[in-house]
This record gives sequence, structure tokens and C-alpha cells, in this order.
Amino acid sequence: MALTIHQFRCLADNYGFLVRDEATGKVAAIDTPDADAYAAELDRRGWQLDLIVNTHWHPDHAGGNLALKARTGAEIAAPAEVTRIAPIDREIRHGDTIALGETRFAVIDTGGHTNGHVSLYDAADGVVFVGDTLFTLGCGRMFEGTPPQFWESLSRLAALPDATRVYCAHEYTAANLRFAQSVDTGAALAARALGLERRIAAGEPTVPTSIGEEKATNPFLRAPDLAIAADAGDPAQAFGIVRAAKDAFKG
Repeated sequence: MALTIHQFRCLADNYGFLVRDEATGKVAAIDTPDADAYAAELDRRGWQLDLIVNTHWHPDHAGGNLALKARTGAEIAAPAEVTRIAPIDREIRHGDTIALGETRFAVIDTGGHTNGHVSLYDAADGVVFVGDTLFTLGCGRMFEGTPPQFWESLSRLAALPDATRVYCAHEYTAANLRFAQSVDTGAALAARALGLERRIAAGEPTVPTSIGEEKATNPFLRAPDLAIAADAGDPAQAFGIVRAAKDAFKG
């Protein structure tokens, strides 16, 4: 397969993603935080939008749906929760497959940030779009879910091949790194921090990351191994401890 991924900054700290199936020229928007920014990028590249796919309902992920649909006629495929802010054309659920030309995205339940959150995995190209479930050295706030639910979601992502490129929707790495260093003094994180700090200082994206990098250094995926969660009874409880610590972190 050949999938071209165009990543760009929008809003305060979001990433926008336009993806093009090179075999057919079909184009999809993964989330729509800013309709005007997406329209400008489509025009710049000379692409016609065929499909909008949302990971969850928050306005900085689905707020541009109606404007982009009005402009392009693109179909909107999304979890049912997106109807909280706008109509959709097709509901997607865990286990579904979304076709974009010859590219196939598997829909993965990654609820926890919101209950209906999904991620989109293209096995042939080795990429996954995770919305706000997983970040470079971080994960989304648990607005609607529970620690067991969120841990199960992260475990589904962690089960993907280590080389899988992870496209998360925000540039939160500077804050995530400060928290990670407060709870993990391991060599793997220390080594990774050097490269990330250089990229942050240069204003370069820290997205995409990879499943392997996150398994080795992300405190939320490593929660059961961290001293802060040593008294947890199970991995989900350990995750909950680390998530609560991040919520309270002031560094």
C-alpha cells in the first residue's frame, strides 16, 4: 500500500491530518479541528476531500465537520458520540473497517478519554491515528471513562507492532516529558529525553512517535513498573494512580 500522510499544525496545539490513498487518489481527513486550515491545506495540495473520519466528539476533533462537508461533500464516518455536536453519515464501531480507495483502516475501541473514542489502524502501512488516547510520553485526560477501560484501550494499542507509527493529535510533549521525568528515572527515558528536548527547543514536531518508543518510555504504558504505583493491586489501578498524579502535576 502507499498512503501519503500530510500533517500540519492548527488551533493552538492540534495536529491536522490529511491522508491520500496513492492508488486511487482518495483523500480523508482524520478529525477536523479547524475547517479553514483543512480547506487551505487541501487547496495547497490540490486534493479533493472524499471522507472525514472522527476519533471522538470533542469540538477540537469534530468541530469542522459541517463546514468541510458543505465545502466538499465528503462523507462523515464517526463513532455515535459525535452526534452530540453534529450529524454523521455513517457510524463506526470497534471491529469495523473503513476503506479509503485501496487503504483499509481497522477501527479500534480506545475509549477512556471519551467513552466512544476510537483509533484507526492501517496495518499495511504500519500507522495508527490515535486522537487523544495516546500521546508522545502521555495519554489523554480521563474525562468520561474509567481506569480499567482506559488501560484496556492502551493495551490494545500496545499490542500493535512496535514499529507502528503513532499519529497523535496534539503537541503536548514538553509538559508530558516533565511529568515523565518526575516519575521515571530509568535509562530509556533519559536517553530519549535528549532527542526530544532538542526537537522541542527547535520547534520541531515530536509526532509521529512509535508503539515501541512509547512502550519503553511512556509512564502510562509503564505504569505497573513505576515506583509511584508500586502498591497498586493490578495494572489498571496502577494506571489510575499515574493518571491522577499527572492530573495534579504542577511541574
